[in-house]
Amino acid sequence: MAFDAFALVLAMLALGYLFQRTKVLPPDAAQTLNLVVLYVCLPAAVLRYAPRLQLEPALLGVVAVPWLLLGATVLLVGALSRWLKFRDDERAVLLLAVALGNTSFLGYPLTRALIGEHALPYAVIYDQFGAFIILSTFGLWVLARYGGEHTPTAGEIARRIVRFPPLWALVLGFTVMPAEPPAWIASGLQRLSDALLPLAMLTIGLSVRLALPRDELKPLATGLLLKLLVMPALAWALVPILGLHGDMARTTVLEAAMPPMVTAGALAIAHNLAPRLAAALVGYGLLLSLLTLPAWVRVPVG
Repeated sequence: MAFDAFALVLAMLALGYLFQRTKVLPPDAAQTLNLVVLYVCLPAAVLRYAPRLQLEPALLGVVAVPWLLLGATVLLVGALSRWLKFRDDERAVLLLAVALGNTSFLGYPLTRALIGEHALPYAVIYDQFGAFIILSTFGLWVLARYGGEHTPTAGEIARRIVRFPPLWALVLGFTVMPAEPPAWIASGLQRLSDALLPLAMLTIGLSVRLALPRDELKPLATGLLLKLLVMPALAWALVPILGLHGDMARTTVLEAAMPPMVTAGALAIAHNLAPRLAAALVGYGLLLSLLTLPAWVRVPVG
């Protein structure tokens, strides 16, 4: 583990949470920083690392894992919700929180910190072809099904996907971007992508909520157990079956172990789907993942 990078993660999270509690920054600071990360830092990171990726059949295994875990999520959350008698809004939040991990804002920096910079392209593949498309399809369906909205059309889903800046960066990285660009371009991309870790962690710190919903402790514990332990364990079992080895397998397991996605929690709150539960899953999931992620990266794979 790159201790200095992980220490920076902790420091920026703490600083963001401190700013949130003391209201030093404007109320919309988290939203503004989120847009900077989404439109500048994430695309720069993708452009920097995607051209170095050697396209090989094994990458299909990396893409397959989040979709297989989505199927497991639907089955497990459905069964546990019936058994434990969760409300429909609690089930919706669990579907979002367990299916969608923080694979970009948290996943990219922690892949660099825990595995190494060379492993970041695998995290990009997992995130762009897994978590992002799942959010844009399954995530929208859950919000429509349980939040009282109309079911999104194929056109609406397609427009959401094509408007996502990191996806365009991925296309450019695979097509016109050279693996060794001119020095001035490489230097600019490096500086912008290096800002991803501190800005993303500051944004999460500004957004995270740690209120404990005492009447929803059972779904909270269920969601955290599934997201932080069961899903990465399933990914660990899947990677050798799918032919993944070495850092490709380690990155896939690490991405599967990421805590619930901040965006998924925010969408659930915006649609009034068990808002305290959604906030707690994101907040406590993040804190607990700082213990579980380093443990998962040490588990032998392949």
